[in-house]
Amino acid sequence: MKMIACYSSKGGVGKTATAVNLAWWCAARGRATLLADLDPQGASSFYFRVNPAKKNWGKILRGRQAELGDQIRASEYPNLDVLPAHQGFRNVDVLLAAAEQSHKRLKHSLGTLESHYDLVILDCPPTMGPLAEAIFHAADRILLPVIPTTLAERSLEQLLDFFAQQSWKTKAIRPFFNMVQGRKTLHRDTMARLRARVPHVAQAAVPHARDVEYMGEKQAPLLATSPHCAAALAFDAVFSEHCGKLVQTLA
Repeated sequence: MKMIACYSSKGGVGKTATAVNLAWWCAARGRATLLADLDPQGASSFYFRVNPAKKNWGKILRGRQAELGDQIRASEYPNLDVLPAHQGFRNVDVLLAAAEQSHKRLKHSLGTLESHYDLVILDCPPTMGPLAEAIFHAADRILLPVIPTTLAERSLEQLLDFFAQQSWKTKAIRPFFNMVQGRKTLHRDTMARLRARVPHVAQAAVPHARDVEYMGEKQAPLLATSPHCAAALAFDAVFSEHCGKLVQTLA
């Protein structure tokens, strides 16, 4: 079983839209896929019409045994289940900070589902605390949406610096540009600068599009409802570039 995190320490960059579409993309390729909603706001659960979890499964991270099966819900799509969010998950950093080997807890907890799933997609909240470290430890890929602006560039650099300070390899970090407005000089210049300096930046980029905003109204992945629109084609290209080989190895 492989885990792919859709992560950024900066909010509003499109993590949830990425996670929802990536989960659908993996499931559509015949892979048994679980979308784990780690954000207490529960947006990705909402997109798949799944109600919030009744139990705070975040507390399971404190124990040795992870009993998550009764929390998982089937989506409307083949091969795709959802582990919905819970409001109590906002306290997970506190729980992990008090736990021994906290960076291993998430991987261990979700690892108990290995016999049921090929892939787990993590929809992550914008955090740089103990949960983020647990995510970094668990994920085989960290898909990082970056709006090509100064603050998003700074957020990416902070993440790379953090990995360097921990002596962690940055190969797992796979940035891609999201909500791109090609007419803006700032966007074009930022993209060129980061592609020249940062490794593993996707050549494909997702444009700013109203179709993505309508995902909330339709409560469905863009790739399922409008697969031929520009944003959907761009997501498909990003996923193929950053996750294609990983998903293929699970065949």
